[in-house]
Amino acid sequence: MGGREWRTRASWVLIVVVAAAVVLSLANAAVRPYVLGVSVLALDALGVVASVRAGRRGEVSAWQIVAGGRLCSLVVGLMLMCWTVSGGQGFWWASTLGRLVMFVLLAAGLMFAPARRMAGRQRLAFAAEAVTVLGAGFMVVWYFLIVPTVHGRTPSTEWIGLIGYPIGDLLLMVAVSVVLLRGTISSVSSPLTFFVTGITCYLGGDALWWGLYAHGGDTNSPVATAFLVMGSLLMTVAALRFDAVAPKPAAASARIPAWSLHLPIAAVAVGGTLLLAVTVRENDLLPWGGLVPGLIVMTAAVLFRQVISLRDSRDLIVSDVLTGLANRTGLDNAITRSLRRHEHGTLMLIDLDGFKLVNDAYGHPAGDHMLTTFAHHLRASVRHTDTCARIGGDEFAIWLPGATDDAHSIAERLLLTPSVPLDDDVVPIRASIGLTYAIGEQDTVKDLMRRADLAMYHAKRAGTHSWTTYDPAMTDRRAEDAALAEDLQHALDRGELHVVYQPIVDMSTGRAVGAEALLRWEHPTRGPISPVRFIPLAERTAMITRMGLWVLEEALTVRPPGSYMSVNLSPRQLQDPTLVHDVLAVLHRTATAPSHVVLEITESALVDATHAPTLQALREHGIRVAIDDFGTGYSSLQYLTRLPVDILKIDRAFVAELNGTPEGRAIAEAVIRLAQVLHLTTIAEGIETPDQALELRSLGCTRGQGYLYARPLPAADLLTAMTATPTTTTTTIARQGA
Repeated sequence: MGGREWRTRASWVLIVVVAAAVVLSLANAAVRPYVLGVSVLALDALGVVASVRAGRRGEVSAWQIVAGGRLCSLVVGLMLMCWTVSGGQGFWWASTLGRLVMFVLLAAGLMFAPARRMAGRQRLAFAAEAVTVLGAGFMVVWYFLIVPTVHGRTPSTEWIGLIGYPIGDLLLMVAVSVVLLRGTISSVSSPLTFFVTGITCYLGGDALWWGLYAHGGDTNSPVATAFLVMGSLLMTVAALRFDAVAPKPAAASARIPAWSLHLPIAAVAVGGTLLLAVTVRENDLLPWGGLVPGLIVMTAAVLFRQVISLRDSRDLIVSDVLTGLANRTGLDNAITRSLRRHEHGTLMLIDLDGFKLVNDAYGHPAGDHMLTTFAHHLRASVRHTDTCARIGGDEFAIWLPGATDDAHSIAERLLLTPSVPLDDDVVPIRASIGLTYAIGEQDTVKDLMRRADLAMYHAKRAGTHSWTTYDPAMTDRRAEDAALAEDLQHALDRGELHVVYQPIVDMSTGRAVGAEALLRWEHPTRGPISPVRFIPLAERTAMITRMGLWVLEEALTVRPPGSYMSVNLSPRQLQDPTLVHDVLAVLHRTATAPSHVVLEITESALVDATHAPTLQALREHGIRVAIDDFGTGYSSLQYLTRLPVDILKIDRAFVAELNGTPEGRAIAEAVIRLAQVLHLTTIAEGIETPDQALELRSLGCTRGQGYLYARPLPAADLLTAMTATPTTTTTTIARQGA
């Protein structure tokens, strides 16, 4: 058994013995003073040793001061025993002065830790808080302890103890109050918690003893005895716990509890109430009846102004200046409070997609307007008990205490983001959201933030404007994506990219009328990389602009005569001011008429009004515009009537639902009817079975693409596929549809 373990066990045995002795002595008044004396002496001796050892491991100066205070208490106990036996006046002086020094040292040791972490005005504020509590406490001690104690007694050296001891208790009370006020205690099981509780018990027992003494009561009180011994016991336990466990690094700044703002009010209320009560009780209304209320009103007004200043200062610490939401500190505080209460909850981490591009294009005032608009949307989408925070430039977070079942519906509400008018444009706010749940008592704020961040990253990888819930199977691929993005920068120059083509068929004749160009990447070591994986990387690294123009030129170079070529256009490309010029230059180099080109955009590009001038300019040159995967995004139908669009492409997910029932064809039919009203062409994607093709023809869709007609083909096979005679299947579909 190691020395530390042996000492710890022996100390705990002594503590158990002392506690048992106190319990037994409560029923026997005769032995109670002896139990009190022996117990306090033993605990003080153990406390001195434990405090010295604790000082070697953590707050050196604080525990050394505490060790000095416990040593003074030990000396006081020994001197009192000697004075009781011999009656020597020197022993009395030594015990009295030693006890006064003990009060000062214990209070100083308790306040040392929070005070040393402050500087400048913080220490002045700390001192002001201490004086506020001291003033109110002094009024109580003066009236209820000191005045009754010295009343009717002739001034003598005895007054040093009669007045000094209550003042010493007052110092302990001030120390406990300001430590709690500053939020220094981090957990219930921390050594500081035991020490503060011990000090509180000690001053409670001592104040009770002096109250009984001042009013002529029985000072051999079992309650006072129990409190005094328990106070010494808990202070000793605090030092032992600090010596037994590895010390944690001190926090850079303590979290000041919200209730601390009310402490000055409570102190002044106690003092004012006491003044009024004494004035009435002493029947001295004439001189004091006007002065006391006036003083109370004046003090209350000054105090009210101080509390407002404290609230302003606290808001600056925990609030975001721009949006008025909580900041990272405020969010951490809210989560920590919930976790300490063992509450379940949901953390949402939100990142605005494309915010930096908007900020660069329209300036910082426009970016700030977008942030404040989104902050208002957050507040309107959650409950008043939830905490909304802005924790970074374009990063927000929401803590939903107790919310787990309805978290998904809240996430859906958050995605219904408003649009922001910027100059002459209307820009939609789009976001990626990661969710995680507080799943156990072992969760920390850091754990929740890490999981939510990982979920948000997966939401971004899956596509913008979506939400994802954290799953333990998720892996952090940011390092892998960074390496892949680096390889993508050189993929075009190394010849790793190639284009394949999927024919688009006129379902009324079964003949191919055009083709869609699809980009593929064959990595030299990783093999084929899915476009779902590398296209978002290209958009984030701005490689998409160069790649997009390269795909356009490659596709127009191999375009079969008499057909058109459909090429995807990224929202990032639409933000390039030279896009129209670059596209026209490609058409000129490949000798392609604009009417033979279709540029496909996503719904997210459609609803962004900043893209309208670019799309309009392309259309004015004769280039047609198609909306890809229509119906899967969050666009408003009004954009179709205002923006330049020629073709709607029905997403493969809706085509897959076609099964001959009204429910299965509801969405596809709605899109086709909408296109007919707006005089737009419809193209169905992902057609795989003849039944799907027949149903689409019956609904009025005239064109389609999918594995039923042809898989994506290399350029060498495109011309053959485009000029081939329609197969028996496609001819049959065309005839049956007609």
